[in-house]
Amino acid sequence: MTSAEHGTLNAQAKSAARSAFESTKQRFFNHLITAMQTPSAIASIARDIEAGHAAVVQIVSTGEALQERRLAEIPVEDWGDVSVDITPREYVLDYLAHGFPVQLFEPCTDGEGNLASRPAYDEAGNQIVSREACRRRDAMIEKLAALPPVPGALDQIVQHFGTETVAEVTGRSRRIVPRTGDDGDVRFAVETRPGSANIGETHAFMDDEKRILVFSEAGGTGRSYHADLGAKNQRRRIHYLLEAGWKADAAIQGFGRTNRTNQKQPPMFRPVSTDVKAQKRFISTIARRLDSMGAITRGQRQTGGQNMFRPEDNLESFYARDALRQLYLLIVNAKVEGCSLLTFESATGLSLLDIDGCLREELPPITTFLNRMLALTIDLQNILFEAFEGLLVHRIEAAVAAGTYEIGLETLRAESFAVNARQTIYTHPGTGAATQLLTIERKERVLPLDLDDALALVRERGGELLVNQRSQRAAVKLGARSVIDDDGAIHRRVRLHRPLDASHMLLADFVMSHWQPADRDQFADVWKAELADIPDYETSTLHMASGLLLPIWRLLPKESSRVYRLQTDEGERIIGRKVSPGWVASVIRDTPCDLPKDEAWQLLQKGEAVLHLAEGQMLRRVRAMNDWRIELSGFNDLGVDRLKAFGLISEIVSWQLKLYVPAGAAGADVFARLVDRFPIQRIADRKAA
Repeated sequence: MTSAEHGTLNAQAKSAARSAFESTKQRFFNHLITAMQTPSAIASIARDIEAGHAAVVQIVSTGEALQERRLAEIPVEDWGDVSVDITPREYVLDYLAHGFPVQLFEPCTDGEGNLASRPAYDEAGNQIVSREACRRRDAMIEKLAALPPVPGALDQIVQHFGTETVAEVTGRSRRIVPRTGDDGDVRFAVETRPGSANIGETHAFMDDEKRILVFSEAGGTGRSYHADLGAKNQRRRIHYLLEAGWKADAAIQGFGRTNRTNQKQPPMFRPVSTDVKAQKRFISTIARRLDSMGAITRGQRQTGGQNMFRPEDNLESFYARDALRQLYLLIVNAKVEGCSLLTFESATGLSLLDIDGCLREELPPITTFLNRMLALTIDLQNILFEAFEGLLVHRIEAAVAAGTYEIGLETLRAESFAVNARQTIYTHPGTGAATQLLTIERKERVLPLDLDDALALVRERGGELLVNQRSQRAAVKLGARSVIDDDGAIHRRVRLHRPLDASHMLLADFVMSHWQPADRDQFADVWKAELADIPDYETSTLHMASGLLLPIWRLLPKESSRVYRLQTDEGERIIGRKVSPGWVASVIRDTPCDLPKDEAWQLLQKGEAVLHLAEGQMLRRVRAMNDWRIELSGFNDLGVDRLKAFGLISEIVSWQLKLYVPAGAAGADVFARLVDRFPIQRIADRKAA
């Protein structure tokens, strides 16, 4: 056999071994992750039971196949006191025993003089085995075999709370349960479950005889576990998604078991996960499938996932694919600290460069990248995922801020919706169908963050109390995820929680701001003063284009193509595009008298319109010195002194005079004086910056 044939067989063997290993490690990893997060879930379930709730735990795997193989090795007479290791330990040990590379290789040269390697054989044609490799293999097998067993999630829950408290609705015909003897010792015995066990367990839970219910896919169809008004157990259900699984339809079926009609109160969903980054491989799959299923079946993406997953949890979107390609570029350019190109390629087995040393045109896809993450150490996982998520979050936040992030059909909610005005802006000549511009008054209840909750953020999440020395406002500072730009630069951020909102701020900007640490008393006084000025309700006006939209779709604002729906107080259901006040003013041609000064000032501050003033002047929002400012352009150089007398601020930028309206409350007064002297002639719509 030639060296080339040896190389081909060696590559094929490596490929087959890698495929087998990836399948094995995914099963082992999934079991291990679920087993790791179960203790924290058990502690949370115990707190829910003490609070008077009922807990419902959704799982996928029951470990029945492994259990049956173990029990087949134990005599029936010993089933009253068994000690069984029901873990995928055998998968890993079997792979190490048969797939660990122990064959010795020797250097050689091919026909062109290139140095290569080939398997070494003795004179009799037998493979030569490396004693050092065998020693390492045996040591690894011995170490793994000595580790204590980690039971599956179902066994941990049943053995912790006992069969008197846990109702199990699964497909298992036998299970191992704890039994307390007369001497007080706890032994594990095999218990047979009849075919009607699931029916009896369901009735026990609904009759409030058992406060915890665990169900798998076998119990996720055709059954109801909700707080039915006709059942005795009307406690609030806390639904734990302990194992998301791979099937989106099965996950949705499980969600529907505890959230149904004729219920006293809806459940609370609690997805359970760990901080192991590679677990996102499994979360991403279910998040992507739930998003797509929600968009297909209900018309809105967030419905499918029940709002349990964030946009960045879907690691298979086109935002994630763009972020992954940028991550590859950063790795090649040595801009990922802690992970060089050599380290990445040797750890993942993925090649990023072609034979010419350039970035490959067809880079490894996102699914391959996520699968290879399972084989990395925790430290390397954290390094790569930190960089990858920073790129992904940066792209999603930019899309959301620009209004281009696709959510689908979104439902607007408020205390009250009332249509104040209707105006037909287009009528189709053939059918007579009309497009209406609706002016809707929205009344929302204001729910500020009270003082106790703000202080709880400090205790539970390590926040810091702040007071702004200039504006005398209070905030709670928390840590926030950093973002990475396309050049690989890391931008640290903080999150400021205020009574009515929470926003991110770059750490560099925060250091230069007027926010200063404050003691508890000072913070409480400022926070209470802000709460006292907040009204119970807030009224705002929104504009919607409803009716026939397709013929004028290109004439609608370009910054967002979202479609919204709402229901008015009179029961009218409205579906349409939300448009900005600036676009409305430009369409219906409001005169200066029809647009109040305060509304025009708000349009400017939001960047939704450009105001054309008398004598060819314009007011618009621009970005200057890393801040948003209102700039006046088109002024005459002879009138600069008069404009500065109104309160405008002059600055020289790139050797050109700029006039800006001051920020804050003073800016509204300057704007009012300015439009009194130079009335608004026209309002032009613009994309919100």
